[in-house]
Amino acid sequence: MASLREWHYDEAPMQLHSVDIGWNYRFGTAETAAVVRAWSRDGRILAVGMLDSPTLVRMTLAPDAFQGEDLARRLLEDFSLPERGVLPEEAVSIEAPLGLLLHDLLSKEGWGVDEPWTPHFRDLTEPVEDPGVRIKSIGPEQAQDFADVLRSAFNTSQPTREYRHAMSAGPFYADARCLGAYGDLGSVAAVVTVWSAGPGKPGLVEPMGVHEDHRGRGYGRAITVAGAAALREMGSSSVRVRTPSSNVGGVATYRRPGSRCGRRCGAAHGGPRGA
Repeated sequence: MASLREWHYDEAPMQLHSVDIGWNYRFGTAETAAVVRAWSRDGRILAVGMLDSPTLVRMTLAPDAFQGEDLARRLLEDFSLPERGVLPEEAVSIEAPLGLLLHDLLSKEGWGVDEPWTPHFRDLTEPVEDPGVRIKSIGPEQAQDFADVLRSAFNTSQPTREYRHAMSAGPFYADARCLGAYGDLGSVAAVVTVWSAGPGKPGLVEPMGVHEDHRGRGYGRAITVAGAAALREMGSSSVRVRTPSSNVGGVATYRRPGSRCGRRCGAAHGGPRGA
């Protein structure tokens, strides 16, 4: 976590964020440790990866190691050989920031380019406008509301209220806040969790969701604005979020005055094993 925080800066390409591990910690210490991979040299961590699913690793490198040939070749071997214990022997994917020598090596070995993502950035040096709706903190006592909105937003049976309790009890939640946007009748219409990487570092908005009963009314933008304001209060230099480019609604929600989108999001490669 400390290494990842150190690697964050505003002009860096979109990459594995320290809070990705913080969010995963809701599953527990052992479960989080089991999905984290680190590559070190002489006691210094140079690369960190996290299995976002059994067949997808999201990773990044120290800024001064992006073009390191020895490290890139070691990563290629570890990703390509199932016996190394990084990825299984089936169709797999790697998501890593642009600018890595690793991307060139993966392409040469037959890995294909996967689904593109659109990143969004907003500078937080200036005050953030009022979101225009009622915003309140989402504490453990609203855990069920938090879970209900996200389950509806992502059409899934997860998360549960226990996720919210486990997340807030974890050691990394000191860097986070949960917020809710409330509808006219007092129900929670949208929620967001924002994560700081420390003062002067870019923060992250994840996850954000709008309940299906409240879609199309501006709650997605409102809760995102509220999240940006919260990160500014926490000392973040900017706010970041990304969404699959195919998610037209998500891209439109984040594309608003004061934010910018670009093509600096980490490229994803699908592996040749069964892909």
